[in-house]
Amino acid sequence: MAKINLLPWRQEFRAQKQKEFQQVAALVVIATGVAVFLWMKTVDGQIANQNERNRILQTEITALEKQVREIQDLKKRRQQLIDRMRVIQELQGNRPLAVRYFDEMVTAAPEGLWLTGLKRAGKTVEITGVAESNNRVSSFMRNLDQSEWYESPNLTGVTAKPEFGEQASAFQMTVTVSGRKKQEDEEQQELATSAN
Repeated sequence: MAKINLLPWRQEFRAQKQKEFQQVAALVVIATGVAVFLWMKTVDGQIANQNERNRILQTEITALEKQVREIQDLKKRRQQLIDRMRVIQELQGNRPLAVRYFDEMVTAAPEGLWLTGLKRAGKTVEITGVAESNNRVSSFMRNLDQSEWYESPNLTGVTAKPEFGEQASAFQMTVTVSGRKKQEDEEQQELATSAN
């Protein structure tokens, strides 16, 4: 019987298969390395891109915040100017009122009544004076009540003053200033009438 030695052929086949396996393994390792490198480059690129977008957004946000602060400052300045204008208008509107109040006070005071003091706090005027009789004080209160510039006179005190006459007395009263409202109501009615 012939002897066939298959051992060298098997060893050669095994060596060839091992060599192919090593080549495939090397290719797989290289392909994996390239894939990992490309994936890392892609991720780094995306991160850099997102960071750039974030930086642009932050710059825009900072610019918008600055504009918002400027708008708020402008609104404050506008409100301050409006308040100043309102105060100036009120001062200009109130200028002639003091003259009217004094004129109306003099008109309402009957003969035989002297005013010794006037003090205004808000819309309330405190009046002190001396009258020849209590009838003069009553007449003064009626005149003030019928006035367009005053309302609700209230007598707070009366004391006898014989040094000014037999029936003379010193009085104290308060009265509320209301003429401006009546004047504004009349002006509004006149405007409404002229508009029709």
